[in-house]
Amino acid sequence: MDLLMDGNHTAVTFILLGLTDDPVLRVILFMTILCIYLVTVSGNLTIIIHRTLLHHPMYLFLRNLAFADIGYSSSVTPNMLVNFLVEMKTISYLGCGIQLGSAVFFGTAECFLLAAMAYDHFVAICSPLLYSTKMSTQVCVQLLVVTYTGGFINASSFTFSFFSLLFCGPNAVNHFFCDFTPLVKLSCSDVSISAVVPSFSAGSIIVVTLFVIAVSYIYILITILKMRSTEGHHKAFSTCTSHLTAVTLFYGTTTFTYVMPKSSYSTDQNKAVSVFYMVVIPVLNPLIYSLRNKEIKGALKRELSRKIFSKEQFTEEMEVGNYTTVTDFIILGLTQDPKLCVIFFVIFLGIYIVTLVGNISIITLIRSCSKLHTPMYLFLSHLAFVDIGYSTSVTPVMLIGFLGHGTALPVAGCEAQLCCVVTFGTAECFLLAAMAYDRYVAICSPLLYSTRMSPGVYSLLVGASYLGGCVNAWTFTSCLLNLSFCGPNKIDHFFCDFSPLLKLSCSDISVIEIIPSVSSGSIIGVTVFVIVLSYMYILTTVLKMRSTAGHHKAFSTCTSHLTAVTLYYGTITFIYVLPKSSYSTNQNRVVSLFYTVVIPMLNPLIYSLRNRDVKEALWKTIIKMY
Repeated sequence: MDLLMDGNHTAVTFILLGLTDDPVLRVILFMTILCIYLVTVSGNLTIIIHRTLLHHPMYLFLRNLAFADIGYSSSVTPNMLVNFLVEMKTISYLGCGIQLGSAVFFGTAECFLLAAMAYDHFVAICSPLLYSTKMSTQVCVQLLVVTYTGGFINASSFTFSFFSLLFCGPNAVNHFFCDFTPLVKLSCSDVSISAVVPSFSAGSIIVVTLFVIAVSYIYILITILKMRSTEGHHKAFSTCTSHLTAVTLFYGTTTFTYVMPKSSYSTDQNKAVSVFYMVVIPVLNPLIYSLRNKEIKGALKRELSRKIFSKEQFTEEMEVGNYTTVTDFIILGLTQDPKLCVIFFVIFLGIYIVTLVGNISIITLIRSCSKLHTPMYLFLSHLAFVDIGYSTSVTPVMLIGFLGHGTALPVAGCEAQLCCVVTFGTAECFLLAAMAYDRYVAICSPLLYSTRMSPGVYSLLVGASYLGGCVNAWTFTSCLLNLSFCGPNKIDHFFCDFSPLLKLSCSDISVIEIIPSVSSGSIIGVTVFVIVLSYMYILTTVLKMRSTAGHHKAFSTCTSHLTAVTLYYGTITFIYVLPKSSYSTNQNRVVSLFYTVVIPMLNPLIYSLRNRDVKEALWKTIIKMY
């Protein structure tokens, strides 16, 4: 350890232990967090550089919030990504102080910005006639000055406290960045004052800004309740929903970390919460505000249209007055033959009932049986939940189509269906990769299983799975929102899949066609890579075993998972990665039917029939019932 005496403190080269030392999990986290960071930067930059959002205080604050999110994430994420790839994860004494200061600065600025945005909503709803006066340019500038001044003062309190600490012993920081709490634990000086000052400073800022937000929303609620118009209620609530979501997410996590006593939570919980508010929330904010705000969606839609469409086509669509002239889509389904419709209705209704009963039984069994409260089975319960969502997003509409010889869905309903299918489908990819990693740890490092698959790591993997699903769904639905439909409205499929919708579009699809394929292809490539790497380590470990019983136990543990992986990845690769010219519409429908309807039914059967623990728990439950 390099030590350098400098005045009244000791400068140290710190070692950041990070989130994990496991090589496979480091690859998974590197890929996941890199994708999140790229989406964070691109999403927030889109909001910042968009010129149409400059002329309103609300969007001025939103642009500054986007800037704070980029700074917040960039103060930690690049260094964390590098540390996933290197063995010696060191950071200098000065670098540690700079990282701590920048993280606190941008985090505090976000608190003040959320409070300023609450005040902006209060003025807009409670005093609309005085809005231009009370939220003048001068007032906005003053609020921004207070925001960044507050961030600077709070960051100074943290950095001054850090530089006043003495470090003369261990230099391994049990975190993925230079957070204040793990640094205090390493200090060999009296931390009674140094630890209290930053907590008091951060706590005061959280209380003051929360007070402003709470008072603003109390006045807003009183004003809304006095409104007689239902439309006014809806407009007011829709204006505030995005901001309230952002406030809840950010303040919940920062309060947990910086205000609650350290004795009330573990280091792993601290790490998991820190990942959420420093890496995940900055990617969620632009999605929350763009998906919930008509003006932002309209502005982004116009901007994308200018870039994707030719000028002549764009002008023609503007003259029409709307990008989408088709109001409903007619889903043709699998067949128009009335006899086959009856047969298919009975078959797929039976499959759907088995899917629901099987997956709900798996979830109930795992949650009720304490013996199954291990990461392996908890992942399986989430897989069952995803299978229910996956099948439910498609099957009920398909069944209605069999009875009515075609189903009419509004454009919004079609978009919602596609979003649900992609969300649950992508989440299933990530969950299968997480389950492969779980098998790798259980077989290759059984003594370290409880550490490497701790509740914090498990929660992180599950959260990343659902977040990945949401991000990929956002890619598909964003591309769909930028398509124009001005001709035929009959979808030659049994649900609103992306490929048949492209065929109906009268827009230029040269770019829009590629983006979802690249997105889904990347996710499939990353998750398959994790699965293959995990099983390569597993195979190497199994071949080194001398016991035949050990071989059998290891392979039996993995058989169910490998079966599910082969079935699922084979079908989605065929649909979403291969070029459309390589297969027909009928092949597309058959393969889609398999992965959206049949596989969700097979998964609980595969895992229950091949797993001794599940079968024993099921028999015990049946015996108790009867």
